[in-house]
Amino acid sequence: MVKSLLEYLARSLVDHPDEVKVSQIDGERSVILELRVSPEDMGKVIGKQGRIAQALRTLVKAAAVKEGKRVMIEII
Repeated sequence: MVKSLLEYLARSLVDHPDEVKVSQIDGERSVILELRVSPEDMGKVIGKQGRIAQALRTLVKAAAVKEGKRVMIEII
């Protein structure tokens, strides 16, 4: 659920939604989500002073609390 939420949010932000890819690495109590976007869209996903990236992290963490997991997002 968390992976699909991040993918949906990222596709909504960028100009090339077909190039958005989210891979998930599961741990025992944590999940690492790797977000890959086109180089042209990197600024749109990060935002000024990282505000959009921080908002994405906040939303995904809130959704992960329901599943009892910790989530970290890496933008690649």
